[in-house]
Amino acid sequence: MIPSDEQQQTQPGNLRDPFPPADFDAWAISYDQDVLRGGFPFDGYSKVLEFTLRLAEVRPGQSVLDLGIGTGNLSVLFAGQGCRLYGTDFSLPMLEQAQRKLPQAVLFQADLRQPWPEALDGPFDRIVSAYVFHHFDLTEKVTLLTRLSTFLAPGGRMVIADLAFDTKLALQAARQAAGSAWEDEFYWIAEEALPELARAGLNAVFYPVSSYAGVFVVPKR
Repeated sequence: MIPSDEQQQTQPGNLRDPFPPADFDAWAISYDQDVLRGGFPFDGYSKVLEFTLRLAEVRPGQSVLDLGIGTGNLSVLFAGQGCRLYGTDFSLPMLEQAQRKLPQAVLFQADLRQPWPEALDGPFDRIVSAYVFHHFDLTEKVTLLTRLSTFLAPGGRMVIADLAFDTKLALQAARQAAGSAWEDEFYWIAEEALPELARAGLNAVFYPVSSYAGVFVVPKR
């Protein structure tokens, strides 16, 4: 099921939304093919998702909330482990693709930047995400993860896979390697993000995985 929250698609102050759902709606049909083509930004895509599953260390029956579920590729791996699945995305066509793969999942059309359904307040054993948080600047990342941590069950953790680099120098090298394919967004730089997360009480660990992506593990506060 996919309840809709009919949320506003603009940022505070009527500024243009830099990441409107409409930009992702048309991508839903071709997304699964596009992510497997390699190169920037999806080099090592399958490896990143599999590593996310491994770091989540789930058991059958545990509840997993997938933020920005897209077409459901990450959640499919958790379904294979017998988890109870919940997911959000702000693109309805993306959610429809995910629901076809995961008819047992409870999905919501919701924007992480906006208030969302009370059903998503948890508690969840795991909160996961893949290739979503680079749409938010570092302050927004920390604010979101701090809030999300309160939705974790005791002993829970967040496992966030995204476009991320150990250092600024690593990001610069990746930009050069990607050439004209590179697009500037709010990519994680672990040497900057980890201290900010720690100041917020989130003791995260970063694992680089592919040329452009890595995984953060964030235990419950």
